[in-house]
Amino acid sequence: MTELESRLFALQDPAYRDFQRRLLPTADPETVIGVRMPALRALAKTFAADPAREAFLQALPHRYYEENNLHGLLVCGLRDYPAAAAALDAFLPFVDNWATCDLLRPRAFAKHPPELPEKLRAWLASGRTYTVRFGLGTLMSFYLDGEFRPEYLELAASVRSDEYYVNMMVAWYFATALAKQWDAAVPYLENRRLDARTHGKTIQKAVESFRIPDERKVYLRTLRG
Repeated sequence: MTELESRLFALQDPAYRDFQRRLLPTADPETVIGVRMPALRALAKTFAADPAREAFLQALPHRYYEENNLHGLLVCGLRDYPAAAAALDAFLPFVDNWATCDLLRPRAFAKHPPELPEKLRAWLASGRTYTVRFGLGTLMSFYLDGEFRPEYLELAASVRSDEYYVNMMVAWYFATALAKQWDAAVPYLENRRLDARTHGKTIQKAVESFRIPDERKVYLRTLRG
């Protein structure tokens, strides 16, 4: 066992491990140690200054779920956009579950560099479940407010997949778009631009949202079926 694995196992919570295993159907349960996220974030904060960090980031694939989450947290902490984008391109092919995927919100992306939309297109076209999901999540997190452009809705709507975790992120993206960019987003439901299941899930998530007014929820319910 490596020193880092020893540190992770020292933070193990067996009850939390069993809970996490039930939430991660696509991950090998034997790879889940059971480290709570606050403890993992604290470890990431100290490990970011460790000389072993770079070797760890290069040592792909990792064995444990928590190692992948630690890797993701370290990438999120990178301030340089090219470095963060390169680190993600190396890491994303090894992401095998929704939880690791969804913690990836790199700090460097908050500046909305002009290069990022091109990276998004590449991630969305990759055909890899969690790379596509990451691209959709990034589009949702960084491009539905001041940096919004109508063509980004088209990017999300063009995603076609049989994968549950991709389609649920498309639904989450459009439900959030309805809350933030109603006029641009609602035609995608009116014109049934999404597949039937994703269309239904989008409306379900939207009517459950506290950010969408009741009168709009009434209208969205008429678009079901």
